[in-house]
Amino acid sequence: MKLTFSGAWLSRLRAMFPDREFIMRSQGQVRFIQISSRVQMAAAGAATALLTVWLGTMGAAAVAKVYASHEQAVLLNREAAVAKSESRVQAYRDNISETTADLARRQKFIEQMVEAHIGGLPDDKKAGETVSDSSGEAAKTVRKVSEVLPEARGLAQIEAEQLAFVERLTRYADRRSASASAAIRKLGLNPNAIIAGSNGAEGGPLMRLATSADGSLDPRFQRMGMSLARMDALENGLASIPQVSPAHVAYVSSSYGYRRDPFTGGAAFHAGLDFPGPRGSAIYAAAKGTVSFVGRRHGYGNCIEINHGNGLMTRYAHLSGFKKTHVGEHVDAGTVIGAMGSTGRSTGPHLHFEVRIHGRPVNPRPFLEANRNVQQKDS
Repeated sequence: MKLTFSGAWLSRLRAMFPDREFIMRSQGQVRFIQISSRVQMAAAGAATALLTVWLGTMGAAAVAKVYASHEQAVLLNREAAVAKSESRVQAYRDNISETTADLARRQKFIEQMVEAHIGGLPDDKKAGETVSDSSGEAAKTVRKVSEVLPEARGLAQIEAEQLAFVERLTRYADRRSASASAAIRKLGLNPNAIIAGSNGAEGGPLMRLATSADGSLDPRFQRMGMSLARMDALENGLASIPQVSPAHVAYVSSSYGYRRDPFTGGAAFHAGLDFPGPRGSAIYAAAKGTVSFVGRRHGYGNCIEINHGNGLMTRYAHLSGFKKTHVGEHVDAGTVIGAMGSTGRSTGPHLHFEVRIHGRPVNPRPFLEANRNVQQKDS
């Protein structure tokens, strides 16, 4: 049967007969199609199957997602475990880093000392020396560290080398101190007094020296520092002892001690050495020191005095001029400080040279002869 309906009537028919299919054709014609119960059941089954497939797919996706989440959780747990292991390794690394830092501090200490005092370091050991020898124990330490913590073997080796270097440097300083002490004794002076006299007024900002993170100082490094300080005190003291001729002349005209006074002809004590020469000849500082007096003194005429420390002073008299030398000036051995003259109680141009220790005159001859800078001829 063929009927013709409008679009509105077609919607109503579908609502009234839900079990039938209405096919809309051109010009509003609709044809009824009868759908049996069997077909409807088959269609329902197919729909159910499709739904089951869809649900299965969605379920599989959900399971996959859950499984992925589980895998991620396991991975995170494993990473957490690795992190714990890493933290332990880091702890070891921190210990090694701390050791390395300590060695770096030691190296800095060594470099500071070497920069100020370095010289040829002795490898040999002499009888009577009190410097420690850590080479045997250091070798044992390297072996033990290599067995227990192989990665730290290099650090242990560096430490052994540092200690060996420190002991060699200490030995070097002690030998130079012994040499300076011997030279000072030959001049009739006491080396211990020189050292004691070097500890005068001192000061400055505190700059601690340390070889460990806790601020402590290894005794071997402390021993090295003390040996170097002693060496400096003795060598500075020796350099401050007059050993350079104060005038470039061929001989000494009058010696230290008893003589006939040139003005009275009677017995007199001469407290220095007289160096004759042309007026205006250069006069030199006999040792390094600080100018403590420039001016006139009774009997000496124009006079310059230099303080060399440790109670040691040199006096230069009868000068014709001062070469712009002034009180407080620091001079080195051989510095020109004045000019030869005949001022004061003098019979002709010459230099009167004195060495005094704590104000007491001593014979300058042993000091000047120590470097053989003077050819002396008494007259």
